[in-house]
Amino acid sequence: MRMLRVYTWAVIAWLTLPVLVMIVFGFNDTPGRYNQTWDGFTLKWYGRVFALDDLTQALVVSLVVALVTMLLAGALGTGIGYALGRFRFRGSGALNLVMFATMSSPELVMGASLLTLFVSLDAGLGAVTITIAHVMFSISFVAVIVRARVLTLDRSLEEAAADLGAGPWTTFRTVTFPLIRPAVGSGMLLAFALSIDDFVVTNFTAGTTTTFPLWIWGATRLGLPPQVNVMGTLIFAAGVVIAIATSMRSRLRHRV
Repeated sequence: MRMLRVYTWAVIAWLTLPVLVMIVFGFNDTPGRYNQTWDGFTLKWYGRVFALDDLTQALVVSLVVALVTMLLAGALGTGIGYALGRFRFRGSGALNLVMFATMSSPELVMGASLLTLFVSLDAGLGAVTITIAHVMFSISFVAVIVRARVLTLDRSLEEAAADLGAGPWTTFRTVTFPLIRPAVGSGMLLAFALSIDDFVVTNFTAGTTTTFPLWIWGATRLGLPPQVNVMGTLIFAAGVVIAIATSMRSRLRHRV
């Protein structure tokens, strides 16, 4: 048991090391673009976080694409997950296979396939094609999470609502959806995280549009400015705050 604990903490430390380096070097008082050696502590980069217009624009594009992906993948994935978890219909097995194939397929293959699709349709590459690509590979993650929650629902609650005169839509809105809402929220947040972090598929479908990961990749040849570390830290901090808030809300709900 002790060895298992030591191994667990070692893995956690190894996984958090890049995050800690990113946070620390956001406070580095580097004189140039090469933010690789520690030159002293400063807070000035947080005041200049939006000083680089190209980097700021790339971050805005990534946030907008991720937000749209979260909403579209959340809506479509919820519908698919609910249908797969509640009903048995012809083609459900094939749909399950397609979803898991999408989740497990290499990003290089998916990116190349989507690029071929967009080129064959003569669709101009840009923010729209990036969003479509992100929605396509995020739907499966949302659907799997929602389906797992739907399979554990107590059907008697919906039957009781129907016995009291509630229609299908009223039952779903007032009984079913509140029960699966945590799964829907988790799936949407996962879709947001996958979208804002994606590089491979985005690189195939971006055209001349630059997202946050693509800007970082292009800037590595000249040196990453500290603003990249600051933006990464802020995004990471936002994710931590959301996770803590969700956990506290869940605990308070269970206490009540």
